[in-house]
Amino acid sequence: MAQASTLLPVTAPVTEHRLTLSEALDALVADGHVRRADAEQLIADRRLRHGEHHPLVLIADQKWKSLLPPNKVMHLEWLAEWLAGKVGMEYFHIDPLKINFAAVTEVMSNAYATRFKILPVEVSTREVVIATCEPYVTEWEKELKPILRLDIRRVIANPLDISRYQVEFYNLARSIKGAEKKGDQRSGLGNFEQLVEMGRTKAQLDANDQHVVHVVDWLWQYAFDQRASDIHLEPRRDAGIVRFRIDGVLHQVYQIPMPVMAAMTSRIKILGRMDVVEKRRPQDGRIKTRTADGQEVELRLSTLPTAFGEKLVMRIFDPEVVVKDFVELGFSEDDKARWSEMIAQPNGIILVTGPTGSGKTTTLYSTLKTLATPEVNVCTIEDPIEMIEPAFNQMQVTPSIDLGFADGVRALMRQDPDIIMVGEVRDLETAEMAIQAALTGHLVLSTLHTNDAASAITRLLDLGVPPYLLTSTILGVMAQRLVKTLCRHCKEKMPFDSLRAEDVNWGEFVAPWKAKRPEYIYRAAGCLECRNTGYHGRVGLYEILLMSPEMKRLITAAADVAKIREQAYKEGMKPLRISGAMKVAQGMTTFDEVLKVAPPPSRN
Repeated sequence: MAQASTLLPVTAPVTEHRLTLSEALDALVADGHVRRADAEQLIADRRLRHGEHHPLVLIADQKWKSLLPPNKVMHLEWLAEWLAGKVGMEYFHIDPLKINFAAVTEVMSNAYATRFKILPVEVSTREVVIATCEPYVTEWEKELKPILRLDIRRVIANPLDISRYQVEFYNLARSIKGAEKKGDQRSGLGNFEQLVEMGRTKAQLDANDQHVVHVVDWLWQYAFDQRASDIHLEPRRDAGIVRFRIDGVLHQVYQIPMPVMAAMTSRIKILGRMDVVEKRRPQDGRIKTRTADGQEVELRLSTLPTAFGEKLVMRIFDPEVVVKDFVELGFSEDDKARWSEMIAQPNGIILVTGPTGSGKTTTLYSTLKTLATPEVNVCTIEDPIEMIEPAFNQMQVTPSIDLGFADGVRALMRQDPDIIMVGEVRDLETAEMAIQAALTGHLVLSTLHTNDAASAITRLLDLGVPPYLLTSTILGVMAQRLVKTLCRHCKEKMPFDSLRAEDVNWGEFVAPWKAKRPEYIYRAAGCLECRNTGYHGRVGLYEILLMSPEMKRLITAAADVAKIREQAYKEGMKPLRISGAMKVAQGMTTFDEVLKVAPPPSRN
């Protein structure tokens, strides 16, 4: 391969042409990232192959590591960012969560975008930002500028992302437009505003229309790709809003015309075997589907009548969650030992406490999965059934036929169970039935909504459970929370001393548990892997109270929660905040995240 000069900036006079493999490799060799022999070998191999691929894609396929420290793998995003720097253009990562599909697809036709391998990614009243992977192809810019009457800012993006999102954005926009033509902008309105708008509505959209089917399929696949835990379809006066919850935070994804959203909601209700006609009452349903790679995913559906129509929330359950090891869930070795000691008992009650969304269900399912051997009968009564698990016998609470938790436990008692899981202890009747089950030789697991482990004891006393029954049946209580975990790709190490005293006083943070102060901690930075949030995924914080003879003596009709908590600490229970401090010291999360969810240890 002949020696060539490095890539020229786009501001220099350059002949119109597509980027060649030789150009890109020469520049990488000149910058010291690639060996010349490797570059020449790739050129030789390329001549033997057929088919058109962008040079950066071919280079990324080699999975070479840069010869320069820190010797990172030159993946496609790295190469796209490197190319942008070489030619003097801005690099742009295409994040579909941050792009208005409807607006950008109006800028140019799909055929035009495909012809020049470009994609509009931002539109404002002043300019349009267009992503390209061909820095030296500019003829389209001269054609578009007088037509759009906007400034054009060219940016470099990953060539595979441009190809992929060209298809997705335009297909989605086409489906939504196609669906919208068959309905009216106001056809989705319901409840309060239906009285005003009723005379103006036209035919409703068909929930089985191919355009609607495509939009729903796209929505689910998109949510799976983005690691969403919940999908919200929220009707508004002028347009419906789609939002995803990712790592506990809601992100707005898209605005959809109201008739299209109404049709989407109807289609999902049909698939979930819900009453499509009934829009005045809340409904529940479930759907099982598959991801693109064939993995089964379950969605739990919930509708709610609102001022502008039906709001639909879909909670996404990953079956892989229930086979997670306790360490993966965030249990320390000590937590795992204490929890294992409780669940190994043949009978008694184990309680898991925490607010909604703190991971209680995941903990219970993972625990039941480990206990559900062929030798035991595991039965559950839930409201609703979160995930269908073949190893359990699951029953759902149905208030319409007077089947509540207490009635469910009463029925399960006649089913020869070994282990019973009660979705939630909400009242004295359910608590008494759970206790009765424990007294007759069953292991019972359930949840309560309390701030910490010690408060669960006093909550049951407040419900009216006699103290002697609690001391006879309770094996222990675990309180838990979820904190976001630092992205392993971009978290930054920093000396603990660099923290300001007003931010975190370690002594006060862990007092009176004199935990050793770490020398280093990590902070959130942000990269493409975590969508520049600095966090990726969540992990649990736990405090586990075990019932001991000393603890039983404190459980009286006038029990003091502070004394119960103090005794639990003496017996080795680490409060949630100490569990969080340990995760900080291990480089898993930050003080800010722990402070958001974990109450101070001294709180009563």
